[in-house]
Amino acid sequence: MKAQQASIHIRPATASDDDAIWRVIEPVIRAGETYPLPRDWSRTDALAYWRSAAHEVFVAEDGEIVATYYLRANNPGGGGHVANCGYMVASGAQERGIARAMCAHSLARAKARGFRAMQFNFVIASNERAVRLWQSCGFEIAGRLPGVFAHPRLGFVDALVMLRKL
Repeated sequence: MKAQQASIHIRPATASDDDAIWRVIEPVIRAGETYPLPRDWSRTDALAYWRSAAHEVFVAEDGEIVATYYLRANNPGGGGHVANCGYMVASGAQERGIARAMCAHSLARAKARGFRAMQFNFVIASNERAVRLWQSCGFEIAGRLPGVFAHPRLGFVDALVMLRKL
């Protein structure tokens, strides 16, 4: 595991960040290996999802925007005390501690907003690097959903529900 770089700066996203956010999320969406989002989504559709009014969106900068995440309530009403996040890192910026830094930032932000736990609803089990990372950040596998994700190369693979109390 590589050490986190001190130059990573995480801040709230602004509308002027949309081009950079798209540059980060488009390749991840198109690959279709780690998110259950439509691979053919347009820029408009993808940004509308990522920047939904229910999402508090952040970007991570290391000289330029290299990653983004959103924070939201996992469910309304009786589930509103549990946070949920989605994270994406540009392929050229992986393995530099950026996802770990965003996770730590999101956990602190979620706690500050009054959430009592954070739940990841659909972690693709074949994304072993992410599973290991989330576990090292204190998340536990709360459940396994057999064969629910249509991976473009591996066929139907499991997804995990992961949870961490705050």
